[in-house]
Amino acid sequence: MSEAPNTVFLRLEGPLQAWGDNSKFVIRRTMEAPTKSGVIGLICCARGLSRQEARKHLPDLNDLAMGVRIDRAGTRWWDYHTVGAGYGILTAQGIVKKTASTGDYETLISRREYLCDASFLVALQGDASLIQKVVGALISPKWPLFLGRKSCPPSVPVMALPGPNESWTNPMRAKNGLLEALQGIPWRPRYKINAPQEDSKPRKSIKLDSLIEWQPRNGTIAPADAEIWYDAPVSFDPPVQEPRLVQRCPGIEVPVGQPVQHHTPPPPRPRADYKNTEFRKRREDRLNSDYGLCVFCKAPATTVQHITYRRAGGNEEPDDLASLCRLCHDAVTMIEYGLGMGLDRINPEEPRWRDHIIAKRDEIRKWRSEEGRRRALRKSPANVRRELLEEEV
Repeated sequence: MSEAPNTVFLRLEGPLQAWGDNSKFVIRRTMEAPTKSGVIGLICCARGLSRQEARKHLPDLNDLAMGVRIDRAGTRWWDYHTVGAGYGILTAQGIVKKTASTGDYETLISRREYLCDASFLVALQGDASLIQKVVGALISPKWPLFLGRKSCPPSVPVMALPGPNESWTNPMRAKNGLLEALQGIPWRPRYKINAPQEDSKPRKSIKLDSLIEWQPRNGTIAPADAEIWYDAPVSFDPPVQEPRLVQRCPGIEVPVGQPVQHHTPPPPRPRADYKNTEFRKRREDRLNSDYGLCVFCKAPATTVQHITYRRAGGNEEPDDLASLCRLCHDAVTMIEYGLGMGLDRINPEEPRWRDHIIAKRDEIRKWRSEEGRRRALRKSPANVRRELLEEEV
């Protein structure tokens, strides 16, 4: 009988991440990698625990050993914040500060640091039953997850499958500790990376830095190069954290897997439902309100164009539609598809679109004239076709 799994992996990747250190007040910095308080907070969020409810679960979660592999360190990025505008800032004396000159509420200006475009592989190791609870919560989180701050959503699911024949949703059994576990998961580039050799063979491995938590066992002494990180949470409300020891493991050898290919499917192209009775009524009403004329060129209107598809399907309002002739309809539609527009489209009555529509109308008219001439030539007798071509020359 195989032993119960004791290790689970989390992929923490997003446009922005912020793993707070001990800095507070006007300058809020971030650590170089996910902190234990941040990861445990993410787990508590997935389980739907409030800050007060999480307090009784923190001792068990702190017993989990944590390792972080830095797959992409990211770039440090600063943002400018104002706090207290409109409602003021509460001081330690319990009063709201106001400016002496105007009597308005005082605003606090702060700077916050983020990690931009970073990617981390986090391994948590410990009691098998607790690992199963963590896995269940992260697969179906009760609250939205974020990477340190609520303004930092993950760009991939925290429990995403890393690639073919690999699974993070099923925790594994790592016998030799966190470092072995992190080395066992392939690093996946965003694109194919070739080795610098002349034969350009694909790279089989890569060296990555890791941060491994050191936990005392059987009276062992901490290594001399261990760092102290004050990020083991005791309470989230108020925030209280204890120190833990972290050991750096530079340049661990990790196999390279298949390149990551993130494809965001395009939104479905909106279409009018011409079989919908309500839409047909609203279409007819719009044609009548425009007196059967194109709203752009005043030629006889042959169709009705959606300006927005937000209420499409029979719930359209009069301003959601516009009557157009076939030429203007084709010109507007070609511009919309060229710009990749979604639900909200072009209003041909707006002056800013006038020159674009006129240019596209001329382009369509020229193409149709040339196409009509080509068709006529194809249908003409050989001697007539020869005479017309000679006239052109």
